Amino acid sequence: MDFSDRTFQEFVVEAVSLDIDSEKYHYASNSKANRLRQFIKVESNYTFGKLLSAFCDYWLSKVYMGDIDYLAEENIYKECTRIADRLKQDSIVEHIDAIQPNVEDKDFKLLAKSIRESVEKNEPEAGLDRLHTFTFRYLRELCDKHQIEYDKSNSLNSVFGKYIKFIVDNKHIESTMAEKILKYSINLIEAFNDIRNNKSFAHDNSVLNYQESVLIFNNVSNTIKFIESIEARMKKVIEYEQNKNSDLPF
Repeated sequence: MDFSDRTFQEFVVEAVSLDIDSEKYHYASNSKANRLRQFIKVESNYTFGKLLSAFCDYWLSKVYMGDIDYLAEENIYKECTRIADRLKQDSIVEHIDAIQPNVEDKDFKLLAKSIRESVEKNEPEAGLDRLHTFTFRYLRELCDKHQIEYDKSNSLNSVFGKYIKFIVDNKHIESTMAEKILKYSINLIEAFNDIRNNKSFAHDNSVLNYQESVLIFNNVSNTIKFIESIEARMKKVIEYEQNKNSDLPF
């Protein structure tokens, strides 16, 4: 790596929103290597896994630019990516990386980022209100994408129900069991409204306890992860049909 002190600090901030120059990372000579060693000791496996992934991506970009010989360090690169993937699995929320905007929007990105950070800091209860806001926006964007009609006054569970009806009616769910799970999830999402209003920082409330906050985060992120897979499958079908039709001689 070719980082100076300044670019090293900027890189870590960009990757994990933490300041590597902070006193909590000072160690021994306080060199870049020693600060990184202390970072690994202080931060969670998940957070360091994200940073290690960013290092791997940066290294690969240098390969593409011709600054590094890939074959000379290929094995190290592959081992580092495997380690990073394993570390990122060590999170209190299994699919926290699913909390990503489904449209390009600066505010939406900031919202998603703040939610992920609450989990990375092991403070899921602090992000419940924003998770509710994110989920509402995420589902509305899906409805807009598929021209599913809804009213701005509709609740979160109502919008979610409309989306579930759409994917079921259009045969995007293959099993009766998956369909029942999704339909029951509408009731779970309805209960999320109460959590947002009475057990989160959306208002002057006593927030929900840690364990139940983790449970809610996992349930919501798993649902979004599943929706992502459905949307990806629909996209492939559309692309296949378009490519097939483009081969017609008229």
